[in-house]
Amino acid sequence: MVHEDRRIEIKNTDQILRMRRAGMVVASIHQALRAACEPGITTGELDKVSAAVISRMGAKSNFLGYDGFPATVCISINEEVIHGIPGQRVLQFGDLVSFDCGAYIVDQNGRQWHGDAAFSMICGGEEHGRPEDLQLLATTERSLWTAIAALAKAKHLGEIGDAVEEVVYEDSLRFGWEAGIVEEYVGHGIGTAMHQAPDVLNYSTRANGPKVKPGMVLAIEPMLTRGGGLTKELQDGWTVVTVDGSRAAHFEHTVAVLPGGVWVLTAPDGGRAGLAPFGLSPRAIAPKG
Repeated sequence: MVHEDRRIEIKNTDQILRMRRAGMVVASIHQALRAACEPGITTGELDKVSAAVISRMGAKSNFLGYDGFPATVCISINEEVIHGIPGQRVLQFGDLVSFDCGAYIVDQNGRQWHGDAAFSMICGGEEHGRPEDLQLLATTERSLWTAIAALAKAKHLGEIGDAVEEVVYEDSLRFGWEAGIVEEYVGHGIGTAMHQAPDVLNYSTRANGPKVKPGMVLAIEPMLTRGGGLTKELQDGWTVVTVDGSRAAHFEHTVAVLPGGVWVLTAPDGGRAGLAPFGLSPRAIAPKG
């Protein structure tokens, strides 16, 4: 992903609080989608669930209309990695479903403040999931939280990709197979636009990357597969699938860097539960008044 403006947008306290409001809209969308994701529902009906939450909370969708995307949420199933278009497809027991969505709120000056997050789940409940799918979900979600914990202490953004690779390696020993890391799509800065500099890589490189500074807000989003990491885009111009047909999972949060740590803006608890295994707590900002 290439950004036209390579400057990294640094947010102040008030701006991060606005992004927290947008993040809570996204968290509410996720909650509603989890509850509605049952066998027999169509992906188009799930998009209506997402749209209803956004409308009820007085926000706007940052997915609907983005480069012509026709829905408020990307719904990607099984071998689909990202950018699946909702429609008439009916979900079945055991489908591995990934939801990626966002929202923004507008301040008194007309500026947009964005939130973006994703999660994957088994339709019908984990009892209907393949063992290898459950392992993939566990590894992908753990890689996200390990990356967020790394960001809390990181000096450079390259440490995020290192953290994802470390989890993939550890779980290859634990499960007896190694997840593929999708390298063609990466995380990103976020703020007054949904996609901003810098790119946030999910894999290690020789470069350290930009220095981590308070006021940065990043969308961290590892995407892993049960096979290889190569992908291709379908003829619809959006849906990205694995080349080898292996299943994929995707987890993402919008994370603010604050003095002394991080605040997960799209998690209702600010990241408390996810950071606890690392001995960390979120650095939340108290709203004024």
